[in-house]
Formats: sequence, C-alpha cells, structure tokens
Amino acid sequence: MDTSLNLESFGRKHLRRIHRNLPTSLLYENIVKNHEGQLAHLGPVVVRTGHYNEMSPDDKFIVKDSFSEKKVLWSEEKNELSENHFNTLFHRLLAYMHDKEAYVQDCFIGSAPEYQIPIRIITETAWHSLFARNMFYQIHDPQQLEAFTPDFTIIHVPGFNAIPELDGTNASAFVIYHLSQKLILIGGSSYAGEIKQSVFTIASYLMPESVFCMRCSANVGPEGDVAVFLGREETGKTALAVDDTRRLLGDHAHGWSDKGIFNLEWGGYAKLFDLSQQEQPFIYSCTRMFGTLLENVTIDPETRRVDLSDGSLTKNTRGVYPISHIPNAFRSGIFDPPKNLFLLTCDAFGVLPPLARLTPEQAVYAFLSAYTSKFTQTESGEFEPQVMFNVCFGDAALALPAYAYGMRLLEKIRDHHTSCWLMNTGWIGEPSHKGERIPIRYSKALANAAIAGVFDDVEFETDPVFQYEIPKACPGVDVPANILIPREAAADPGDYELRANRLVAEFMKDFAQYEDKMPEDMRTMLSQIISVDDTLDLEEFGFSM
Repeated sequence: MDTSLNLESFGRKHLRRIHRNLPTSLLYENIVKNHEGQLAHLGPVVVRTGHYNEMSPDDKFIVKDSFSEKKVLWSEEKNELSENHFNTLFHRLLAYMHDKEAYVQDCFIGSAPEYQIPIRIITETAWHSLFARNMFYQIHDPQQLEAFTPDFTIIHVPGFNAIPELDGTNASAFVIYHLSQKLILIGGSSYAGEIKQSVFTIASYLMPESVFCMRCSANVGPEGDVAVFLGREETGKTALAVDDTRRLLGDHAHGWSDKGIFNLEWGGYAKLFDLSQQEQPFIYSCTRMFGTLLENVTIDPETRRVDLSDGSLTKNTRGVYPISHIPNAFRSGIFDPPKNLFLLTCDAFGVLPPLARLTPEQAVYAFLSAYTSKFTQTESGEFEPQVMFNVCFGDAALALPAYAYGMRLLEKIRDHHTSCWLMNTGWIGEPSHKGERIPIRYSKALANAAIAGVFDDVEFETDPVFQYEIPKACPGVDVPANILIPREAAADPGDYELRANRLVAEFMKDFAQYEDKMPEDMRTMLSQIISVDDTLDLEEFGFSM
C-alpha cells in the first residue's frame, strides 16, 4: 500500500487520536460522549443515519489504473474514476480529518477459517465502529491483532462531501474502490449499510472462484439440512431464517463452496418497523439488548423506551446485533450444501403464488431478475407499487457479468441436487390496494413444510403463464388452502390474468436489457422458461394492452 494511505502515516500526520478495536462498552461511552446516539431502555443504543437511503449505483466508482484495467470486466454499468480525481479527493479527505479522532476495527469476513479475509474498517464515528464490530468477525487474541495485516481497508467518513466538478463524482456522496491500493472510500452518507455492501463486494472479489457469494439468510435443521433464503430487502429473509425449530446460520450474506455453506458475517441486520414480538420473538428480543444498534427508531425522551411501530422518520428502521444475541444461532463453521433454496419476492400485484416449485433453470432466471415490488409516494401522499428488478439481488460494483453468476448458481444447484422454490411474501390474488399482505407465519409454515418434504406426495399444477409448479394442497400445514393458487384467490379472474401477463411482459423487458451479453446456451435455457409466443398472446385471454 502507498505510504500516503498507510494508517500509521495517516494517523501521525492528521489524526488527533486513533481508537483501536474498542469493545462494545467503550464504544457506547464514546457514542454518548460524542453525542452520536442515545441509550435506550434495557440497553440498546439509538442512532440516526440522516440521509438513510442507500446510494445510487451512479455514486459508486472504481479507480481505473493499469491494475484495475486488467482485473475488472468493464461495462457501461461500471463507473470509472481517474487516478487524478481519486488523489484530489483523498487529499481533501485528509485535510478534513485533520485533528479529528478515528475508530478502527480489525476483523474477518467469513466463519470458515480456510476462507477468512482480514479487513480493516476505519470510521469517523464510534457508532459506525460498533456497526462494524457487530457485523463482522471479531479478533480477541492480542497477538493476532498485533500481527494483523488487512487484505482490504475501508475508510468511512460521512461528514466529508465530494465536489462533483472537482472530484469527478456525480454527487456529494460516494463509494470509491481502489483495487491496486486495496482501499475503499465512503463519504457523504451516514447510511451504515454502505459499509456492509462494500464488505460483500470485497468478499465477492477476493473469494476463490469455487465460492459463490450470496445475499441471503440461512438456517439448518436438527439433521444438518441447510435452507437458504435469497431475496431483496423487505422480502422476509431474516424473519424466515430465524425459526425456533431450526438453528440460524446468518441473515444476510453467505458463501457456497465445494464443501458447503458458510457465513460471511458475524451479525444480523434486521428491518424493525412494525416488528411483531409474537411472530418474530428472537429478533424482537435483540431490540431490548445491550450491544444492539438501532437505526432511526423512535425513542421516548423521558422513558427512553423505543417504539418499533413508529415510522414517522422512516419505515426503513433497522437493528444491528451480534449473532450471539440469537440463542439458537451457530457462530462459526462450514455446513452442508443447501438442500432447499428459496427465492423470495414481495409481489404487490397479487400475481405470484405463496410457494411454487422451480426447475434449476427457472431458479437461475428468478435469481438473475431478482424481482420484487417497491412503493413510491405520489404527490397526493399515497404509495403506489412499482416493479423493481435488480440483477442477482443487487449487482456489486465489481460484479462479473450477470450470466457468470447465473451459471455458477446453476452449477451449484445441479451438483448438489438442491430443491428450488419461489416464495411470494407479498400479496396473493389481489393487489396491495385491495387486500392484506400474507402473514409471515403463513410463509414460514410453507417454507418449513417444503423443507420437511410435505409436498413430495402432493399434486402440483403448472402455471400457464410462468410455467412453475404450484402445490394444490398443503396437508397438515396451518395455511388456508384457498391462497395457494393466486388466480383462484382473485375476486376477478379476468383482472388477474391481465395483471399476470403484464408482469410477464416486465420480466421479459428486463431480461432483454442484457440477454445479448449471455452465451447462447444460457439464452436458449431462459427462452424455454418465458416465451413471447406462449405467454404474451393476450387475445387468448380476451385482453388487449
């Protein structure tokens, strides 16, 4: 690493003090002393993220030099930053940090020793240091800390803003990857999730090719059978993985190697708005524990009690806690390859079923599309659902082309004979403005039934539009049978068919954006799943668009 970027040189020249690997209690003291947050009833600390939304892909850059030019598969989606722009920004960042304090956490990515990656996370605030300490694997051996050498360093300075016309960025907030310096700079935003996403990108970049990195939750049963839940935010990954009949492996990021599944993160990062103590007791209890960091949660100034049902600041309230707060969680190790893989979506249009069986090829298509619904606020204040696709559940800044990840997943599924399922945790049969979202207890019951093999002897029907298989019954499962097939749950079958075919058209339009980048065998495989001729003949249903 360039000496100008070395922490010791950086600290001696610019910083008033470096706090190294402070434990949770000392970080609490610094958070309160620095007025970064408040202590809440029973022990958690409450902080505010300010501009809490994650950054746009337009604000994430890779420094293009002789090293990265060969290492990165450049495309229109990759934003490049020149070495000169990076140097200008970095030296202004040094000036900003002059005579300030900084917090350092030296930690590991990965629960399996053979795949662990050492990283150093330097933050401007104590609460972001606590976030890093909760999320990644801590090092307690003093000798190991003394000899620690990071493979990558992240510097997070939310108080520093870029000047686009001077620094070559698109906005004041930024994430910049400098591969030859093994460095990531994050500035202009207090959203702690950018640290987490940067670490996932590091893992995807540095892990051996045999390891497939996934944004997912996972749990394991008494017989060692692993279930993986892949999905975007707000689709229920954490809620489904935390189950009192199975042990939690992790709730956000895992690696799938030839040997099996292992956790990339030590902690949990759960959405808390309207969290139910009855339906999610383990996560709820974490919000009442010392060491937990609560983001944007409302706190009573007198009693210091938190209100998880208050979304006045944002509905994207979150809790960050070490996995040791979950009583039935595994903390380390590598586990068998997944026996079941669930691809989650929250469909606000009421089209997709609560559970459907997928072929390996259909699972890869669902993975590549990563469809879910998002809600946007209109001028009148109402929230309307919109279709959202996000390749591979969030394309990392250093990602390979989409088909490369799809082919890796297809290979893993086939090699390990993994059963694949589509699960809609949104609305069934009716759109969001006409009905209620499916209770998470129903989704959990269906997932556990699939894991237990309940549907092995059940008759399935093939959906005429999407071609996946839907179970016609769920014997012994506490779920209403009339919600299994969405078109039968719809009040107006004609309206349902129109919504279904419109959604298929959106899938195809999204796929067309990158299909020319995929090899011939992959294009052929996907065309067998959704065909224009087979699925978009709306006259067959009596509709025109």
